[in-house]
Amino acid sequence: MRHRPGRPAGLLAVGALVLAAAGTLAGCASDDGGSPGSSSSSSSSSAAGPELEVTGAYMPAPSMDTMAAGFFTVTNSGGTDTLTSVTSDLSDDVTLHSTKDGAMQEEKSFTVPAEGTLDFASGGNHLMFAKLTHKPRQGEKVSVELHFAKSGTVRISMPVKSATYNPKTGH
Repeated sequence: MRHRPGRPAGLLAVGALVLAAAGTLAGCASDDGGSPGSSSSSSSSSAAGPELEVTGAYMPAPSMDTMAAGFFTVTNSGGTDTLTSVTSDLSDDVTLHSTKDGAMQEEKSFTVPAEGTLDFASGGNHLMFAKLTHKPRQGEKVSVELHFAKSGTVRISMPVKSATYNPKTGH
């Protein structure tokens, strides 16, 4: 879904629902690491602005009642942007983390490079959801809002997969 300033929000919401339904139907045949319920959004205020697409979002079914992780990829075909924060109905405490030398470290933000990607994957960058409102089960979808410095808010639906899900195999 492309977001263009000045378009009515209702029209964008209808478009998002249509894209989400199409993504769910097409998701089973995906072999590119995409997952049903993944959303994409683009925003551009100028020709050099960021053009973001979010794909492959998923949450492994958490083993604990109080914490969960989230993964996805942001592809940028425009100028640099920065992921500054994340919010979700699942938790009032969603933080950005990196993993360096096997140690997890909280980050204040992540740069989305111009003409590049920002990956959130098991063993690397990831979202941490703490103090969960409930323990999500496989098959549920978690609403997540990614907040970018230039592109604003990008809403995604993060499907809950098995705890051992591998996006490369789809299982």
